[in-house]
Amino acid sequence: MHPDNHRSEPVLVTGGSGYFGCLLVSHLRRHGHRVRVFDRVDVADRPADVEFMQGDIRDEHAVRRACQGMAVVHHNVAQVPLAKDRDLFETVNVGGTRVLLEACRRENVRKVVHVSSSAVFGVPRTNPVDEKQPPHPQEAYGKAKHRAEQVVESYVDRGLDVTIIRPRTILGHGRLGIFQILFELVRRGKPIYVLGRGNNRYQFVHADDLADACILAGQRQGPDLFHIGAERFGTMRALLTALVNHAATGTRLRSLPMRLTTAAMSLTSALGLSPLGPYHALMYGREMFFDGTKAKERLGFHPRHSNEDMICESYDDYLQHREQVLSRAGASHHRSAVRAGVLSLLYYLP
Repeated sequence: MHPDNHRSEPVLVTGGSGYFGCLLVSHLRRHGHRVRVFDRVDVADRPADVEFMQGDIRDEHAVRRACQGMAVVHHNVAQVPLAKDRDLFETVNVGGTRVLLEACRRENVRKVVHVSSSAVFGVPRTNPVDEKQPPHPQEAYGKAKHRAEQVVESYVDRGLDVTIIRPRTILGHGRLGIFQILFELVRRGKPIYVLGRGNNRYQFVHADDLADACILAGQRQGPDLFHIGAERFGTMRALLTALVNHAATGTRLRSLPMRLTTAAMSLTSALGLSPLGPYHALMYGREMFFDGTKAKERLGFHPRHSNEDMICESYDDYLQHREQVLSRAGASHHRSAVRAGVLSLLYYLP
């Protein structure tokens, strides 16, 4: 079916009040879709023509009602690494996916797009990582996201049309979470850090590019799997150097020893002293990037934003909305500031 034939279809976005969910809703509206959001909380900036249905992804009846009459479902509900809650990783990320897919099967949903995570690879065996490389998660969040993918595969075997999208780390306007700590350090002209020499190549994806990929996947018939990331990217040092130069606040880039720092990151995270999760300690100093060939060939997806574009854009957006961000309560982890914990000590270093 030609993509234009899918315009104006009713589309459900689970987790549509979260950072990426809100942005995806905006893109879907611009494509002419009638959009419904399913989430535990509503947001003040939800457009009036977007229907909101409140509920928990683990509630079978609420999810079934939300799926009624929908042609496409974009599944974005997830407990993110910042949550650090193993029980919720299992009940929401795995169990909630099962509940959602069963509802889609019963309601004859035409297409499901399931947003997974590059965390299913842990530290990848080789780079670039293509869709043929088997997952190898190494911490609780990544393991739960992998089990959710296995749930997807079981429903594909039962005839449900589901495509999995694995994005690299998301950046772009409005993206906060732990990036807010980085941006605040730069705003104050404080040092920021790489591990070792910082020469690990690390790929991000702009939220707008990811939304484009999800919409293209929703238009394509047949289950599949796609890796989505920026085409133009470099090392972690290059990324942060670009941010420092753009901000021009006097921030300097410093190096920390890899082993000692990752051990400290893991310990403070386990003790609840830091907002960082095990995945952040695992990957910050290591290399990871996707091969986007398959998404180009099958989806016609072409990312527009580079790593450097998106980090600078995210920083500028933070400056513009800083006061609003710091007063925002109850928003998703990626739309709000986080408690810096022991990382707040960085604000006082010369």
